[in-house]
Amino acid sequence: MIDKDFNPITKMDFPDPDVIRVEDTYYMISTTMHFMPGGVLLRSYDLINWEIANHIFDKLDDTPAERLEFEQTSYAGGMWAASLRYHNNKFYAVFVSHFSQKTYLFTTDDVTKEWTKSEIEGYYHDNSILFDDDGRIFIVWGNREIFLLELEKDLSGPKKGGVSKKIIVDDCEGLGYEGSHFYKINGKYYIFLIHWPKGGRRTESCFVSDTVDGEYKGKDVFDDDRGYCNQGVAQGGIVDTPSGKWYAMLFQDSGAVGRIPVLLPIKWENDFPVFGVDGKVPKHFEVASSRPYYRYEPLFTSDKFQYDISESKNPALKKQWEWNHQPDSNLWEILPEGGLRITTGKLCSNLPHAVNTLTQRTMYPRCEAEVMIDASGMKDGDVAGLCILQGLYGYLGITKETGAYYLIKVVREVSSDMGIGIGGGDYMPGKVVEKERLSGPYLNCLLKVNFENMADKLDFFYQKDGRWAKVGDPHQLRFRLDHFTGARFGLFIYSTRNMGGSAVFKDFEYRYN
Repeated sequence: MIDKDFNPITKMDFPDPDVIRVEDTYYMISTTMHFMPGGVLLRSYDLINWEIANHIFDKLDDTPAERLEFEQTSYAGGMWAASLRYHNNKFYAVFVSHFSQKTYLFTTDDVTKEWTKSEIEGYYHDNSILFDDDGRIFIVWGNREIFLLELEKDLSGPKKGGVSKKIIVDDCEGLGYEGSHFYKINGKYYIFLIHWPKGGRRTESCFVSDTVDGEYKGKDVFDDDRGYCNQGVAQGGIVDTPSGKWYAMLFQDSGAVGRIPVLLPIKWENDFPVFGVDGKVPKHFEVASSRPYYRYEPLFTSDKFQYDISESKNPALKKQWEWNHQPDSNLWEILPEGGLRITTGKLCSNLPHAVNTLTQRTMYPRCEAEVMIDASGMKDGDVAGLCILQGLYGYLGITKETGAYYLIKVVREVSSDMGIGIGGGDYMPGKVVEKERLSGPYLNCLLKVNFENMADKLDFFYQKDGRWAKVGDPHQLRFRLDHFTGARFGLFIYSTRNMGGSAVFKDFEYRYN
């Protein structure tokens, strides 16, 4: 039994969790939006420790925006809030893309193998799937107004003549009900939702009905912030253990690091769920492990970029890596001697438009990453470096001008004309705040981030005369809706004048403290 203060669970940005159990194994899917491969699927045997089992797709629609072509991007688009289910020996993942306005269905018999993609006719925001005992299939979705729809048995679309009705309406000021999670438990139907009343915080609600298409009655069931910055813990799935205990995996907004899962126990009183203890997330409670001696792979990794390239110069990278958008395999490769080489294939003036930026999630409360960059293949006007990627990004890198190499520090700060809505960023270039000539084309750089209590500070260092030298003042990070994701470390290069330049990244080191 594990009994300690382990919340928040992953310490990383894994928002919109949906969790299931298959025999002794728990699986959790999380929103990955524009990052590829997408649809990250985590695995656990105790609900506390998690590792990456797979991603359910390598690319989604292969659009210009997903490829960062023609100044288009898919920031805040892509894969949102999946419903994960296991039925008749098959896994199902259903989610929408805000930009494509499509609903996607991915299925597999084995979560570690390839998933098959199809579409469900219609667009179902923050949906949840229910396979009923009588063979019928339903989907619940919506924002403020929550709808119930019966699907065809092959999940291709609405069932002709099937149930279709509005079942719940939120009349509060603020963010209305969304984030549906739909279950049948002991013969009753439960819908878990969140809302954010004006002047309040993210709050969990639950509605219950005796029949699938009957009247749903409910209320707010959980409103707590763990004593953390008034950020409510809500939205996510519930799951039972082999012994019959129940737990909820919800998430908490945690500033620039992102939205982090939080685990809490559930009890049932009069067929209604009671979250936590005395309305709070308890600091200590027991959770059993079905495999107590299992060793989990960390959710972050260092990488010397030494892979087997006998079959391809583009081998499968470690599961902790995700590309910022759909990668171009013609423009990156692993070198025989080790190292990741990224080559430019277009001109751009801004980090968020750089193709083949390779990323990892940052970690609460503090973490750091360093990398060595070989810029000898760069052309004039190229910029390569190590970044913290989000709307208000910051990076430390190396640029080449008239044959000379310079250390460069760039940050993007809040401006009055900056879009903050979903997909609303204007992505104008950041500001050069530090610049220093280097003696050659090599740079060892280090970024340190402090997310504790939403400080969200980024510090920059580079190796000079055998020691780490700090570069300028800290940069203020911030979670915003233009990217709608937590801050990530990223390795990048882009060209402002001439395409075809390259940079090699070696000895990436990730440290958590």
